[in-house]
Amino acid sequence: MTNLPLSSFATPEGGKVFAITGGTQGLGLSVARHLAERGAGGLVLVGRDEAKGEAAAASLTADGCRAVFLGADIASPESGERIVAVTEDAFGVLHGVVNCAALTGRGSVWDTDAAMWDDMLAVNLRAPALLISAAAESFKRNEIEGSIVLIGSVVATGGPAMLYPYSTTKGALHALTRNAAHALMRHRIRVNLVQPGWMNTPNEDVVQKHYHDAPDDWLEQASAARPWGRLVEPDEVARTVCFLLSEESGMVTAAIFDVDQTVNGAGELDVPSLDPVWGES
Repeated sequence: MTNLPLSSFATPEGGKVFAITGGTQGLGLSVARHLAERGAGGLVLVGRDEAKGEAAAASLTADGCRAVFLGADIASPESGERIVAVTEDAFGVLHGVVNCAALTGRGSVWDTDAAMWDDMLAVNLRAPALLISAAAESFKRNEIEGSIVLIGSVVATGGPAMLYPYSTTKGALHALTRNAAHALMRHRIRVNLVQPGWMNTPNEDVVQKHYHDAPDDWLEQASAARPWGRLVEPDEVARTVCFLLSEESGMVTAAIFDVDQTVNGAGELDVPSLDPVWGES
């Protein structure tokens, strides 16, 4: 990958330090690589898969940016404070946070039970909220003009029937982002939200085959039907994240960035048919 015309994260002290949830694969790992290329001095990759996490951290470190893996379940109420504590222990300071981790299970109004709601709310909403609070305390204590980027989804405005709890949690990130940004602006701490569209990640392949019985060539079929002839790639979302973490974005805060090839609310609106939808018997 080539460097883009964004400001470097290098500093006289050795480079800015970032923590990334979901940083061991997909979009999170792409964000980590882009930060490293731009001069970041330290990265904490948060995830649950130890093998992937250690391999990703070793690869980034070998390429010149020290990275450490933190095995953690962000559904835990203590995860935000733990992420910040581990980052400060490893690097002495924290400059920015990216929350990429999320659950993407399927469920509609017909079949989403209490357990799924609890899981979705814990990971997709409570975890980033508590991480914001923990990071803000660190930024304030160390007088850092920190930047926080949350990852949402273009389905936050409603989404298809099968994404009932997922869309709801992503929609709630709108209020979370704006409220936190307003509360923290006097400390020059910025909070922004990036909303990718349908993205080509390893996990998406798993989701399509597990939930939708998709054939091996589902990606080719899906790509052919998209305006750009492909799905959104993690690298282009990562570049947007880096922009919001960097000084290039100035005082931008409370912004919601769609990275997609569709326009929400424009064009023909789909009307559900009388055929059974996801979860309806």
